Amino acid sequence: MKINLSGHHVDMTDSVKQHVQEKFAKIANHFPSLLSLDIIISKEHKKFYTEISTNYAGSRISVKGEDGVMYPAIANAAKKLDASLKHRKGQLKANKHEKPVSTTPPIAHEIIQEMNLN
Repeated sequence: MKINLSGHHVDMTDSVKQHVQEKFAKIANHFPSLLSLDIIISKEHKKFYTEISTNYAGSRISVKGEDGVMYPAIANAAKKLDASLKHRKGQLKANKHEKPVSTTPPIAHEIIQEMNLN
């Protein structure tokens, strides 16, 4: 999985990059079809914000995390992303097991009786 990491008013040091790689390694293992993550870490008004967006199974998933310290903000966003991906995966599994819809309406025999077939 490719991680596109950028910072806004934040220096992207090697320790931050390593922390992000460690946090999202679990998500990469659980969702192997996930190709890339776009992560933006920003600092505004003494708060750190982490925005993560990705495409998974045909839908766009975006989450945001915030905290007064950078590392908990990243962890908060990672937790939200994991929950969103699990929810989407559950939706996809639920759609596979839908019951087939009947092709004939229940009142078809009444319509046939009303028709003059003679």
